[in-house]
Amino acid sequence: MTVANWPIAAAAFVAPALAHHSFAMFDQDKTITVSGTVKEMEWTNPHSWLRVMLVNQATGKEEQWGFEMGPPAQQIRRGWEPDSFKPGDKVTLDMHPLKDGSRGGQLVSAILPNGQKVGGAGAPPIR
Repeated sequence: MTVANWPIAAAAFVAPALAHHSFAMFDQDKTITVSGTVKEMEWTNPHSWLRVMLVNQATGKEEQWGFEMGPPAQQIRRGWEPDSFKPGDKVTLDMHPLKDGSRGGQLVSAILPNGQKVGGAGAPPIR
């Protein structure tokens, strides 16, 4: 390989690394507990999402929050199933909030309707 081809070779190796984002947007030093009502659960790759309606304490109005989790295969190892939550279920979550204060975070753990505690993207596998 000649020196002239180095930028092309370097780009080929960097592109896959850029395709997956880091979790730097979450404040890993803070864990906050919230409770609300499940709006939906997206069981998708590369990351699953739990969308929950939470009451804004300042306004008294409900707001949608999004909680990022790991991919489905990883979530199964943490105790989740595709139907762990259904719309309308009450939920209590531990999460690492977004650093910019937006409505969402990285899900650390959740309590399922049956009382079982399961982990999220910010937690190690349970099994």
